[in-house]
Amino acid sequence: MDDSFKLLFTGSLIEVQRLKVNLEEQGIFPLIKDENESARLAGFGAPSMMQQLWVPGSAFEKAKGFLPV
Repeated sequence: MDDSFKLLFTGSLIEVQRLKVNLEEQGIFPLIKDENESARLAGFGAPSMMQQLWVPGSAFEKAKGFLPV
């Protein structure tokens, strides 16, 4: 079993949250990486408002079916 996480999607807060809810309904529990928030908390500025959605490698293929068109 693949326990590493893979990047599934990068998008706005709204897009990422919507996809996260859809995946959780299917039993896939993703992680959200928000570099902008991390930079803000560290005292730095960040140019992007994009978030990344990471899923367990074992669920990656199934999760791809829920990506927005």
